[in-house]
Amino acid sequence: MNILRRNNVKVSGSPGRPVVMLAHGFGCDQNMWGLVAPALAEDFQVVLFDYVGSGGSDASAWSAERYGSLDGYARDVVEVCEALDLRDVAFVGHSVSAMIGVRAAATAPEWFSSMVMVGPSPCYVDDDSYRGGFSAEDIDELLESLESNYLGWSAAMAPVIMANPERPELAEQLTNSFCATDPAIARVFARTTFLSDSRDDLKSVGVPTLVLECAQDVIAPREVGSYVHTAIPGSRLITLDATGHCPQLSAPEATTSAIRAFLRELR
Repeated sequence: MNILRRNNVKVSGSPGRPVVMLAHGFGCDQNMWGLVAPALAEDFQVVLFDYVGSGGSDASAWSAERYGSLDGYARDVVEVCEALDLRDVAFVGHSVSAMIGVRAAATAPEWFSSMVMVGPSPCYVDDDSYRGGFSAEDIDELLESLESNYLGWSAAMAPVIMANPERPELAEQLTNSFCATDPAIARVFARTTFLSDSRDDLKSVGVPTLVLECAQDVIAPREVGSYVHTAIPGSRLITLDATGHCPQLSAPEATTSAIRAFLRELR
């Protein structure tokens, strides 16, 4: 199988420049980076892709067995790196992709040189002193709603996730992205996303890491950003003056600036 076609891989920027791989989150595709990728391409070689089952990927390659675990998505990342023969990749993962990146780097550390986590959450469920932002009952209700009426869930949740009511076009873009995903595939990805616990995986991160959080984010509250930062020795935590879970859409300039500054310092 042609991996580049399977994952709808797009490469921009000048060959030979440091590589930045941008990875989207649940229910989305590479278009979520549309306001960030062109600016980063001025300084880096930018790799965009869609996980199998998302966006313009080859949905015939999807299976519930492989993508019922974050490891299946991490395999997508590693296989794209292998197909392009990338080296010293700066992996930028949004939301669940931050934890996918952690697993990809643990599996094939030879490909990765640094990591940027945008709105990461290693576990969405509150657990003793850990605050993930949701109770177990909250997650059960979320998944039940998603599985019973995915389109209705998408329309209701997108504005909550985006949290910029004065800019309804942002919620509309997220809604459209959700609705473009096959509901059967979305159900599996949702369970994989919201029921995974990657807290123990954070100790495996051995590359320079930037944790980007928003000042207000109902999906990944600031307690989570602090937890991730503390769990990864030497990591840097930046709180963007942004609201919602998708700063690459709501605050693209600030998001781009933070990523660029961090990566430039590593050269």
